[in-house]
Amino acid sequence: MKISIGNDHAGPDYKKAIVKYLEDKGIEVINHGTDTFDSVDYPDFVHPVANDVENGVADFGIIICGSGNGVAMSVNKHQKIRAALCWIKEIAALARQHNDSNIISIPARYTSIQQAIEMVDTFLNTDFEGGRHQNRVNKIPC
Repeated sequence: MKISIGNDHAGPDYKKAIVKYLEDKGIEVINHGTDTFDSVDYPDFVHPVANDVENGVADFGIIICGSGNGVAMSVNKHQKIRAALCWIKEIAALARQHNDSNIISIPARYTSIQQAIEMVDTFLNTDFEGGRHQNRVNKIPC
């Protein structure tokens, strides 16, 4: 499995912990995020994540900013991306089961690092249910 990750200045600590968690599990990580707390423009760091997922370079993406909203709005402009803003692991599971989400958006200012890791674990280990959900997912792109 290969994961692409991107973050703005609200998420370097989250990214570092998530990357370590993933690499300890033998998962390859492509890092597009900033490593500093200096203010940056989040689209610059998450559009590459969306491109990786959209083009099959990565299996899934992880994006992080303060609220999770700006980064999710940015990547959801890509036609093949279904980014889900998650704040608990149950939402992460539903995002995969019902929406076939391929990018998880994490709000660093509203979750702990441990919660973020639990959400990533749940997200990556939950399958899309298909069935009645597939028709809905097919209607998402404009």
